[in-house]
Amino acid sequence: MKTTGILAAALLASTALGASAETLRWARAGDSLTLDPHAQNEGPTHTLAHQIYEPLIIRDVTGAPEAALATDWAPSPDDPTVWVFNLRQGVKFHGGEDFTAEDVKFSIERAQSEDSDMKELLNSITEVRVVDDHTVEFVTDGPNPILPANLTNLFMMDKGWAEANDSVEVQDVEGGETTFAATNTNGTGAYKLVSREPDVRTVLERNEEYWGMDQFPMEVTRIEYTPIQNAATRVAALLSGEVDFIQDVPVQDLGRVAETENLTVKTAPQNRTIFFGLNVGADDLDSDDVEGKNPLASPQVREAMNLAINREAIQQVVMRGQSAPAGMIAPPFVNGWTAEMDAIETDVDAARALMEEAGYGDGFSIQLDCPNDRYVNDEAICQAAVGMLAQIGITVNLDAKPKAQHFPLISNGETDFYMLGWGVPTYDSAYVFNFLIHTRGDERGSWNATGYSNPELDEMIVSLESETDLEARNETIASIWEVVQEEQLYLPIHHQVLNWGMTDAVGTEVSPEDDPKVKYFSMN
Repeated sequence: MKTTGILAAALLASTALGASAETLRWARAGDSLTLDPHAQNEGPTHTLAHQIYEPLIIRDVTGAPEAALATDWAPSPDDPTVWVFNLRQGVKFHGGEDFTAEDVKFSIERAQSEDSDMKELLNSITEVRVVDDHTVEFVTDGPNPILPANLTNLFMMDKGWAEANDSVEVQDVEGGETTFAATNTNGTGAYKLVSREPDVRTVLERNEEYWGMDQFPMEVTRIEYTPIQNAATRVAALLSGEVDFIQDVPVQDLGRVAETENLTVKTAPQNRTIFFGLNVGADDLDSDDVEGKNPLASPQVREAMNLAINREAIQQVVMRGQSAPAGMIAPPFVNGWTAEMDAIETDVDAARALMEEAGYGDGFSIQLDCPNDRYVNDEAICQAAVGMLAQIGITVNLDAKPKAQHFPLISNGETDFYMLGWGVPTYDSAYVFNFLIHTRGDERGSWNATGYSNPELDEMIVSLESETDLEARNETIASIWEVVQEEQLYLPIHHQVLNWGMTDAVGTEVSPEDDPKVKYFSMN
């Protein structure tokens, strides 16, 4: 990864002198994991995809839903289990192909397949019906009042292109597969792929045939996107003028950047919570020193770990005030969040007593898996937790690695104790429950590496997809959260705060999804 940082800096330096006013030189800590738009449900991956591909509905810079490839949508007046979407006419893919309802049907069905990381969002869809070239119907298993909210990161592909390039199947990222769609694109979006060197640089150019040329600023003609994992190198690139925009200004450098002439820092709360996951379901753990049993299966141990983590210290020391300590794994943006559940408590003495009660008064050791290029100060947060848990006798062996190696540990259930961050693009608790709480299976629970399984809770989670009485639905959400909070499958740390750094030439506002869509940018 050090080599990657050197290469990135060299590439940036080589292009700095030749960049025009319409070129956006953009850097962030980590790269997209793949160009296959259905293979990974991951923030930076979606962010790059949003420049090239489009969903039926997007969220604008404020987080509000906005028409994209669909112009309008509504439940059928004749059948509450059918959503009718009218598609935008005259849209073409980058290869010149017409965008039609057949592409929507293909894309949804592709995203529902086994290797897709997006399938949990589409569980309620039982059939996609093509009415005509510009009308499509989604048939759901019972009325689904929030279906449109599940589609804002669900990108549309060209059916013919996928078939011609052996890309009908979704890339199996966890299995190490590489496909044509993982390295090539054909979207309807505002920008077309020019070149791609994973973890080095991706270059895009403006799609001059874009349907939204007159509806969005579209002032950026070229995007040079460079992942720079090293925080100091990333800031140095912005300070020297080698890049125009970085998504993740390190908290320790906020003042330095903000005080530099012609540079600006823009800050906003993010729709994302950072937390630790615990393997509570295994009979024995691979990464601990306890033989024949699982200490994390003990409710007292989990509560002790929760009480030992000092969120306010992490906020002040590690995050320099740039976080909101969390008591639940959903941010305030989300339907179902309450201030009462989000309250925090630190009590080391009570934690030690709980460890004694659980039979672990002498402690134990365990490995913590952590990414080092995904979340703000991710490795530093993990290091802080190591010291905090040591106070109650838990010796934590930290293993930090790039997200490309970290996330498969979660997906494949190969970790006992791990960091994860979760954004909620639907702004509804069902998204959290489907991915993180429901029993892991073919259709749900793909990011639930805790081993937790509660059939009664699973039924409640599934019921949220078809409950049209919103008051009753919110009562069910509250009941599910009550169990989740009591079980303590996860140890919430904080809700992230976003800090975007940019030159005065770049005009944009911070999106709560941390997903800049360059078509909205202005270049002064």
